[in-house]
Amino acid sequence: MRTVSGRTDRVVVVGAGLGGLACALHLAGSGRQVTVLEREPVPGGRAGRLGVDGYEFDTGPTVLTMPDLIAEALGAVGEELDDWLDLTPLDPAYRAYYPDGSTLDVISDTTRMAAEIARVCGPREADGYLRFVDFARDLWRWERADFIERNLDAPTDLLTGNLLRLLANGAFRRLQIKINQFFRDPRTQRIFSFQAMYAGLAPHDALAIYAVIAYLDSVAGVCFPRGGVHAVSRGMAGAAEKHGVQIRYGTTVTRVATAHGRATGVVTADGEFVPADAVVLNPDLPVAYRELLPPGRQRRLTYSPSCVVLHVGSTQGYGRIAHHNIHFGRSWKGTFDEVIRRGELMSDPSLLVTNPSRTDPSVAPAGKHTYYVLAPVPNLDRAPLHWPGDLTRRYADQLVATLEERGYVGFGDGIEVLRAVTPADWAAQGMAAGTPFAAAHSLFQTGPFRPPNLHRTLGNVVFVGSGTQPGVGVPMVLISGKLAAARITGTVS
Repeated sequence: MRTVSGRTDRVVVVGAGLGGLACALHLAGSGRQVTVLEREPVPGGRAGRLGVDGYEFDTGPTVLTMPDLIAEALGAVGEELDDWLDLTPLDPAYRAYYPDGSTLDVISDTTRMAAEIARVCGPREADGYLRFVDFARDLWRWERADFIERNLDAPTDLLTGNLLRLLANGAFRRLQIKINQFFRDPRTQRIFSFQAMYAGLAPHDALAIYAVIAYLDSVAGVCFPRGGVHAVSRGMAGAAEKHGVQIRYGTTVTRVATAHGRATGVVTADGEFVPADAVVLNPDLPVAYRELLPPGRQRRLTYSPSCVVLHVGSTQGYGRIAHHNIHFGRSWKGTFDEVIRRGELMSDPSLLVTNPSRTDPSVAPAGKHTYYVLAPVPNLDRAPLHWPGDLTRRYADQLVATLEERGYVGFGDGIEVLRAVTPADWAAQGMAAGTPFAAAHSLFQTGPFRPPNLHRTLGNVVFVGSGTQPGVGVPMVLISGKLAAARITGTVS
């Protein structure tokens, strides 16, 4: 494993996102003097917070899996997860709604889930589910140590016994083909493959190795932290500060200072120089290269689709929905083709609707509700749509109308607060191609082929976050923090 050479006593982390905070905790646990510089007034990065008229919204991820990774980061400084977060397991993890009017609860308990699938889709489909669970659990075990929680410097690092196991079990076939070996009902095929969109690919194009995302969501289980996912970043930041990490909010870094092929520190917007033996960059990786580092030729990447998110504060509540709800449109492959291949808005959208206030009433005024509505849309590279203004209003209205058609009676009439976030807004926040999902996980943008987390020429500059290894999603970003720290300490804590 390549590591930072020379002294590493003083480390500056630029950005207090989940990856940057995880890295800071691991570094503090190893005895480094750590300073985190964050441009916003609160921690979290993409996992931020929006408060409007008594409604509180997560601005980034709303689905939290693998809380043991949060516990691991806190444990690096001797802290316990339960002292910093109040987690509620969600049961069901999701509720899926299909065009034929049927619903399917996704339950992490495999016995109950098999019974639910048998009820909705029949016993043969339930048997396929149990076989899928065995397959996906093995995938996670084979991938985790050798390929996910490990710094990879070259393709030869992939040559392990677990690679042979993955090959032998069809993990490098297309995801949809593999899923169809276990499931015959289109409803189960969809609920265990839609997660490929998180990796930036259609299930028909993604590799079967990404079945682990469905495993983490639907088998390992989904939690909700009281206060929202932003509470994770607040807890991690609090633990870091308790153990000597200095976090300076409202501090924008404008460039990394360099001399003789190394970073010497960073320069802030007010001209302050903050010295460092090593610098960790948490901004979106292509943006960090473009705006903070010396000019150099950069590899052209293909990016994941983006999304439009509606933050809705409402007087309306719906007793039949779950915390997380997935509403599938009639089209399947065609939907992915529209967004990914043709750069078009979905003509029959599939939507994620999260209703945090049903689990944590404190995020809304008494008797009212918060909703987070996510619709996949093309990124700005694929379709540079003019989002500000009329298009945003029209698309928000279209999504509200779609929800009303799918059973959210009176949804529009109940809206007291509505904030729409579009690819233009993601771009303004510093996300390449206007997507919060970073570079797509195609074969040659995965593992050792993904942009590395150690700068090729500046040997003491390290990257953390979804744009580098291992990739997109809260679990992967938390792991990226541990891997970035290992580049500096030389060991994985």
